[in-house]
Amino acid sequence: MLKTRGLKKVYNHDDRPLEVLKGVDMEAVKGEFISVLGASGAGKSTLLHLLGGLDEPSSGKVYYKDVDIYRMRDNERALLRNRKFGFVFQFYHLLPEFTALENVMLPGLIAGSQSGHVREKARGLLEIVGLEKRLSHRPSQLSGGEQQRVAIARALVNEPEVLICDEPTGNLDSSTGEKIIELIRRLNQEKGYLVIVATHSRELADISSRIIHIKDGKIIRGGENGA
Repeated sequence: MLKTRGLKKVYNHDDRPLEVLKGVDMEAVKGEFISVLGASGAGKSTLLHLLGGLDEPSSGKVYYKDVDIYRMRDNERALLRNRKFGFVFQFYHLLPEFTALENVMLPGLIAGSQSGHVREKARGLLEIVGLEKRLSHRPSQLSGGEQQRVAIARALVNEPEVLICDEPTGNLDSSTGEKIIELIRRLNQEKGYLVIVATHSRELADISSRIIHIKDGKIIRGGENGA
C-alpha cells in the first residue's frame, strides 16, 4: 500500500545542509501496525510526513498503491491526503473556536460530503472513542486525552486506508496514554487500517506487528515484532 525508494530529505540549517533522511527504503501493506522507533532527531517525524504527503522529499519516491504521490499535482495530493490518509499528531491541532463535533466534521466537509451525513458520522466516531457526552465542548474544555480522542475521530471521518500517528501519546500521562494505545490497536484490528506510528512508547511498540528502527536518517533494522 505504501512504499519508499531512496527517500532523502535535506534541510538548510544555518546555511548548511542538514540531511535528515538518507535514502530510506521501506514497504507497508494493508492491515499492518508498524511502529517507527528512534531517538529524537533520528528522522521519524520527517519520514511520516513524507509518507503522508505533508512535505516534499529532496529526492527519492513515495508510492501509494504504485502511484508516485510526489508526481501528483498539489491539489491531487491534497485530495489524496484528505480521503485516504488520517493523521494524528502529538499536539492534537484542534481548532479552538470549534466544538469537538465540528472539529471531527471538518475533513468530511472539506471533502464535499453532505453536512448532515458528516455530522452523523462524526457523532458515531465520537461515541466510539467515548466522547458522546462532549460533542459541544471546545478543546479548551477537554483534557489532553479527550483532545487526542477527538483528533483520532477526526482522522477517521473520511474512512481512510492509512492512519499515520506521530507520537500520539507523547503529551499524555501513562494511564491516558494506555487508553489511546488500546484505541489505536482496536482500530487496526477491527477496521484493518494500515497504521504507522512514530513513537518512543515501548507499550505501542509491543502491540505492533512490525517495528522499524531508524537512526541518523537510516533504517538500521526492521522486521516482525521481536526481531
